Amino acid sequence: MKKTGDIYPDAYFRREDEAADDLFYALPRKVVHFDAPAAAMLAALYAEILPPGGSYLDLMAGWRSHLPLDQLRPQRVTGLGLNAEEMLENGDLSEGEIWVHDLNREPHLPFASEEFDAVLCAASVQYLIHPLEVFAEVWRILKPGGCFVLSFSNRSFPTKATAVWLGTDDHQHLELVASYFIHSAAWEGLNARIKSVETGAPPAEDPLYIVWASKSPTDA
Repeated sequence: MKKTGDIYPDAYFRREDEAADDLFYALPRKVVHFDAPAAAMLAALYAEILPPGGSYLDLMAGWRSHLPLDQLRPQRVTGLGLNAEEMLENGDLSEGEIWVHDLNREPHLPFASEEFDAVLCAASVQYLIHPLEVFAEVWRILKPGGCFVLSFSNRSFPTKATAVWLGTDDHQHLELVASYFIHSAAWEGLNARIKSVETGAPPAEDPLYIVWASKSPTDA
């Protein structure tokens, strides 16, 4: 498996605040990086591409997952994040399915291989300092045919976002996330969907960028 440092310069993943992430997230940060129209677009895409009745993992989860539960009726939604209080307020997560885990300290995911039908990561990829290791772990825990869906807007906690993220624009962010897929495993069907900033009547809406790919149905 290729490691992040094998492909990208170490400087890409430096941050202004290099203190342990669990200190930053020790108190709940109940903010959203998506406005209502962007969240609705994300929910619509989930309804379109996620397997109904499946087991989903919300990676780097917070207090909102934006899942259309009435349409998908998942068997199980697990949350893995840094603040238990936030995840306890997330009504999309299944009871007892909350894991407090710092991916920047330990990229290995505490789940069995081929455990989930889909993995979601909303408004958080900009904080990963070991993205290839995390993407490879997502590949491991996905069932054959399962998908990994990442989304982001133009918002972040800048002191915790990586240097490469802060130093590039939104369309370059798409290319960066696509490169994480390309270098981490044999993902298939790499795709993207973009909601541009509305420049008409104020207030302007948030942009939304979604990138996803799937594990081959034949990969065991």
